[in-house]
Amino acid sequence: MANTYTQLYTQYVFSVKGRGNFIQEKFRDELEKIMCGIISNHKCKTYAIYCNPDHTHIFVGMHPTIAPSKLMEQVKSGSSNWLNNKKYIPGKFSWQDGYGAFTYSKSHIDKVVKYVLNQPVHHRKQSFKEEYLSFLEKFDVDYDPKYLFEWYDNA
Repeated sequence: MANTYTQLYTQYVFSVKGRGNFIQEKFRDELEKIMCGIISNHKCKTYAIYCNPDHTHIFVGMHPTIAPSKLMEQVKSGSSNWLNNKKYIPGKFSWQDGYGAFTYSKSHIDKVVKYVLNQPVHHRKQSFKEEYLSFLEKFDVDYDPKYLFEWYDNA
């Protein structure tokens, strides 16, 4: 019987709408577990996740039956609904539209996991905007600056 065999490793990066620092340490672990559950429910594997106050990195081993856009739709809507139901954030929480998706080979798994888990230290040296633009350049992604995330100089 034929089967489908894949090695699909993707790092997703997405931002809080308005780039507010809404993800607080007191519920970050719980939020990350909710996101990991959504990912698992779609037969994917979370290798690393870190929810910064204003953006999130998730490194995932993808299952071939789900499109990256569908997985991100489910993760972002499910986690937004959870945060709004928990009322951890005043007002209505949502993620910005869009995301970055960057693929890696199996030999890069350990390096990417360390990068994602080391976010607090990393962002002492580099802003989210600098980080995201460096991803786009490193992966040679053609983009139009007017369609990037909303950037705020004070964030």
